Amino acid sequence: MKRLAFPNRFSHSHPPVQDVNEILEKQETSGERAADWLASAVGSWRFIIIQSVVILIWMILNITAWVRHWDPYPFILMNLVLSMQAALTAPVIMMSQNRQSNRDRLEAQNDFQINLTAEEEIRLILEHLEAQDKALVEIYQLLTNLSQNDNGL
Repeated sequence: MKRLAFPNRFSHSHPPVQDVNEILEKQETSGERAADWLASAVGSWRFIIIQSVVILIWMILNITAWVRHWDPYPFILMNLVLSMQAALTAPVIMMSQNRQSNRDRLEAQNDFQINLTAEEEIRLILEHLEAQDKALVEIYQLLTNLSQNDNGL
């Protein structure tokens, strides 16, 4: 009688899955957190509405002369303030975007490692299932032969 062969038992030897977000949060500096906060604040409808209202009030107060004209038309001081705001905000937003692209790269690498591990485990499971299929066919043939031999007696 032929001996049934099964593959070696599979052992999970891969490292545990890591949460990239937790890793990056532990490494974050206060400047990076501030850049992320500023990017999310400036990139919101709330900020746009508040800034628009402030600019509108600035223009109304300077046109109607309800208070002293600190920035008469064509609002050169307001242009300077807005230019400074844009000049300071743009690099901070870029820092936040660079951090996000680094995070995306780490997440993609982590996903790749998980996919490699899953592929290896699936391959081993399929090998084991194939061995079981072969064993079941052999067992079935043995049982059929035994059944035929018993009926023949």
